[in-house]
Formats: sequence, C-alpha cells, structure tokens
Amino acid sequence: MKLKKALVLAAIVSMLATAASPAASAATPYEAYTYNYYEDSVPLPAPYVPEKAISGQSLGVGSFNQPNDLFVTEDGFIYILDSGNARIIALDNEWRVIRTIESFDIDGTENKFANPSGIFVSDKKEIYVADTDKGRVVVLTNEGELIRVVNNPQSEILPQGFKFVPLKVTVDKAGRIFVVARGMYEGIMQFDEKGRFLGYVGTIKVSTNPADRLWRTLATDAQKAQMQLFIPTEFASVDIDSKGFVYATTVDINSTETIKRLNPSGQDVLKRFGYYPPRGDIRYRRLGNNSGPSKLVDIKVLGDGMYVALDSLRARLFTYNDEGELLYAFGGRGTQLGVFNTPVAVERAGDKLVVLDRGKNNIVVFKPTQFGKLVTEATIEHYNGNTDRSVDIWRDVLRLNSNFDIAYLGIGRSLLMEKKNKEAMAYFKLGMHRKYYSTAFKRYRREVMQEQFGNFMTTLMVLIAAFVAYRIARKVRVRRSDRREA
Repeated sequence: MKLKKALVLAAIVSMLATAASPAASAATPYEAYTYNYYEDSVPLPAPYVPEKAISGQSLGVGSFNQPNDLFVTEDGFIYILDSGNARIIALDNEWRVIRTIESFDIDGTENKFANPSGIFVSDKKEIYVADTDKGRVVVLTNEGELIRVVNNPQSEILPQGFKFVPLKVTVDKAGRIFVVARGMYEGIMQFDEKGRFLGYVGTIKVSTNPADRLWRTLATDAQKAQMQLFIPTEFASVDIDSKGFVYATTVDINSTETIKRLNPSGQDVLKRFGYYPPRGDIRYRRLGNNSGPSKLVDIKVLGDGMYVALDSLRARLFTYNDEGELLYAFGGRGTQLGVFNTPVAVERAGDKLVVLDRGKNNIVVFKPTQFGKLVTEATIEHYNGNTDRSVDIWRDVLRLNSNFDIAYLGIGRSLLMEKKNKEAMAYFKLGMHRKYYSTAFKRYRREVMQEQFGNFMTTLMVLIAAFVAYRIARKVRVRRSDRREA
C-alpha cells in the first residue's frame, strides 16, 4: 500500500512538473523514447539536447568533404578524418585546431591518403588510419610522422586472391590491431603490434529465413547454382573498452545479434537480458521509406558498462546498459540542429556526445539534460556496486518520468542485491520483468521457509507427539477392554 501511494505521488509530481514547464523533448527536433515489455515505444524526456554544430568553416580549415570518421581521446582531443580532402584535422579539448595532417613521408617520398574510412588514436597518441583505397593501415605519431604501414597481410588462412580493403580500425592496450575489412566475412582481422596478421575474431554466424531454406529444399540443382550463397555478412564498426573487449556491429538485418562484445578468445559475451536484444528499433515499418531494421554503422563504448550505437537508416542513437537494456533512443533526419542527414560516427567527449554527419559535413555536439545525467549516474552507481546510491538516483528519475521501466528494474536489482526480496518483487512487477521477478520470488519463498522452519518443526513435533500419545492411549483402552471381557 505504501508503495502504491508513493508511485501515485510521483506521478502527480511528474504531471505538475510537466504542466509547469515544457518537456525537455519539446525543445528538440526529435522525440526520445524506449521500448516497454509490449514492444510499444514509450516517450521519455530528452536525455541530450543539441548544443552546437561545428563545420570546417567554423574551425577555419575550409569545408569538410565527405568526412567518414572521428575519434575523441580520454583527455578530450578530437581527430577528424576528412576523407574527401584526404586529411586528418587534430583539435584540442577546446575545439581549437592544433594541426592538419595531409601527407607523410615513406622513405623520403611524400605520400597521401586515398579515401580513408576509419581512425583510432591510442593512449600514446599514435594515430591509426584505415587508408581504404590504398589497402593499408597507416600508423603515425601525433605530429604526423610515419611509424609503420600495415598492408598486404600474408597467411595460409586468407582466401585466394584476397585484397586488403580496411574500413575501420581499433587497437587494444597491448598494441593488437583489429581491422574491419570490406568483403571479409570470416570476422574481424587481427594483427600484432608489429603489423603481422594473426587471424580472425568474432566470426559471424550464417542467418537465413525459413522461406529461403524451404526454397532451396524444393529447387533443382540448376536453380540452386543460381541462388545467392548463404554467407555471413560483414562487420560495420568496431570499438574497444578498457578491459580489452571488442565491441562491434554487423549489417545483418536478419540477425538479433547485430551488436557483439568479443572477449580475447573471440567469443561473443554481450549480455542480452533486456526485453529485447540490443539491435536498435524493435518496431518499424516493413515497407516504404526508412523501413526495415536499424542499420548500426558505428558503436562507442561509454564506460561503466554503457555503450551507444548509431543507426544510419533512421539517424538515431541507441544507448544501452551492461545488461543489454535500452536506456533511451533519440535523433532523426532533418535540417535543424540536432537531427542528421547521413550520420556516420559517434564519440564521447566528457559527458557530451558528438556525432559526425557526412551529409551535412559537420559535427553536432549534444549535452546531457537533467534526465540524461540522472540515468547515467544511476546506471554507473549500480554497475560499480553502489546499490544504496543507485536506488536514490533511480527514485529521482521516476519523479521526472514515472513510466520509465528501467528505473523500476534498477531499483529492483539493487534491492535484490541487498536481499530485500519482497520489496524487489514489487518493483520487478512494475517493470514487467518475469525473470527477475521469478528470482526474487524464489529467494523470498526460501527466506519465508527459513524463518518459519522452527515454528513448522515445532508444530510437526507436537502433532507427532499427540498422534503417538493417542495411539498409546488407544492401545491401553483396548487392552483394558479385553481384560474386562475375559
């Protein structure tokens, strides 16, 4: 009863706050949302709002031309891969231009990029560039001097006639290089710190639909020969977390595992404990413009178990927690500040998100709202085991939006960790999560049994003693009756 009263009060406060001031999403050109248990999109306050757009002109380096990627280091330095102009623009954490790298020397000869597609900067400020049209990965110092070139990988496991066309690149703390290459269906290519090819990680499973399998069964040999082979699809993007786990997205629209987290052995260990697997939009149009599943072209690890994926099909951002639950989604297409034309990359700069829009030739910077900050803080506190603190923050989130299921689940999980099973059951019921509710119920049932075991055993022993006494008394009466009759 107390819980119901508290929730009603929270809902009233939320409505009064909404009436007093416009919702955060009303000031943005997009709507933020998440999905509930019933696959319905649930409106949310905007987690981020657009702060500014940055172009080549505003930086004083001339217009961008088809930029393909960007990278932000932990200390906030920004590296823009201006692909059409074949250059790298390096900025400090105040968005001031440090240098522009347009060429580098190889054995005393000037060399330039050719349609580079991916960039990564290590903790040592070494710049890795996937130089796509020249079929190589170029490694430079922060000043633009050549360290090494990775090209023409040699191995018996590579297919005959293989052509190295790198698209995206990331590097772990040991210097191992992970490359997404065009036409490489076997997985992500892995190189050692000296650029020697080691093999593949994260092989994609073949996915087919029932109609295709039925048709192949009924088709003749000639028809089968003309059919498209059931081969895996390619990876689209790659990133790495502080523990050395590789996050990657695929372009397989038929799969529910379009986001992967690969351990050092190449196994997918991504948690998928939410209502639905992390794959962008759950509900979408089947026909017409912007129809079909999300096409996740980039992924960024935010830290503390959180990551964000960029959907190029509907130009939206999807942020997930460590459990694989969708915290919020926002974005869209348009001409206003905050919506995109052709978004190709997402990065984190402090507590802000930056998105590179190749169609508009600019970068949009988003700053978090109060709602976004609270959700992030609660998620981080829970991830780090600070359950008491996370519960307090999730309650603040519910005051802003009482229909946010993730907040109920967050409180429920924290209560479960504190062994407050009965209270956790109530929140899991509000969050519509059967698995967690069942876990809390089993623990609560065991708890009740343990608490009542003494009373149960005492009652049982009394009943047994009474039954034995009754049997003895009955036998005594029978014997006495027999003696009288004798």
